[in-house]
Amino acid sequence: MTEFRPSRFEILPTIIKNLLIINVLFFLAQKTFTGPSAIFSFEDSLALHAWQSPLFRPWQLITHMFLHGDFGHIFGNMFALWMFGAVLENLWGSKRFLIFYIICGLGAALIHLLFLSYEFIPLMKEYQEAISLHANNGISEQAFIKITTYYNAMINTATLGASGAVFGVLAAFIYLFPNTYIYIYFLFPVKAKWIGLLYFGYELFFALQNSAGDNVARWAHIGGAIVGLLIVMTWNKTNKKSFY
Repeated sequence: MTEFRPSRFEILPTIIKNLLIINVLFFLAQKTFTGPSAIFSFEDSLALHAWQSPLFRPWQLITHMFLHGDFGHIFGNMFALWMFGAVLENLWGSKRFLIFYIICGLGAALIHLLFLSYEFIPLMKEYQEAISLHANNGISEQAFIKITTYYNAMINTATLGASGAVFGVLAAFIYLFPNTYIYIYFLFPVKAKWIGLLYFGYELFFALQNSAGDNVARWAHIGGAIVGLLIVMTWNKTNKKSFY
């Protein structure tokens, strides 16, 4: 099965429909209850934070998947979730698809946190040195406040979005239906396997670059794709696959 041919296809299956509704409701709540006067911060409480952050809570491994930064962010994720996820839910059934989606999101979050911890090692070391210098009057109070402000901003950075889980869905679709044509901008037909390889390569390149100012959780995307691919390969290990 390398090309998707719909049979009794349900365009909006149960889990996809509910995930779309939940994500939209969370997004509306985010935009409604925001600002300095808000009594509850969605990002502080529900977005994913590094293990080193005082804002980290275990439930954020799940709840971050239902928060999004702006309209473009949620639209892109939900469109991809519907486009590729509906196919998988029709194929697997609602229960299996939900399990798959949650595991992909969890896997993406854990891989992101691991890489984040690695990236924070020099930052935490430098901050400890700044604390030591400040205690010994090596740097001024004003300079130490600026360093602390920067450190807290970095360590408390929130990660949010369903992208990790959606990348798992995309990887599973490409593995199962590599020769299905996807129309870029609704005009240009390209086989799913080539889009997958290019997209994964794009994410890996920029993840390794680790460019300053890139606020996209690249390793979460890559992690979600890897977890999704491993799951679907395990579930389909008795089927011989051909990508040609």
